[in-house]
Amino acid sequence: MSKTKIDGVAAEFFSAFDNRGGKAADVDRVRRLIVPGGVLIKAGPEFTVYTVEEFIEPRQQLLVQGRLVNFNEWETAERTETVGAIASRFSEYRKSGILDGEPFEGGGTKTMQFVLTSDGWRIAAVSWCDRP
Repeated sequence: MSKTKIDGVAAEFFSAFDNRGGKAADVDRVRRLIVPGGVLIKAGPEFTVYTVEEFIEPRQQLLVQGRLVNFNEWETAERTETVGAIASRFSEYRKSGILDGEPFEGGGTKTMQFVLTSDGWRIAAVSWCDRP
């Protein structure tokens, strides 16, 4: 049962910025999925630590200004381990869209740390590393 719930939270996170077919992305979903004080970390050459708001702001601007369209990001593989009220998930993912008129595709690895709260499973931290 826990795995099914965690799968659902992960899928919601991956789809939060989906704006394919002209639909509006639901970036507020990220605020609901991540616990207060949660962190998002971009690893790699441009190492950056974000609060939830710092993570959402530039992405929302890309979407609102219409610079990023037909965007989609999805898991291609995952491994989840749960111990009591904590869980860790490693995901491989792909993404595609059109940024500033140019089509792009990419992917990488994400890790998500989950905690079981009174409201169900929520994300405590996300780290990712994109591959070119």
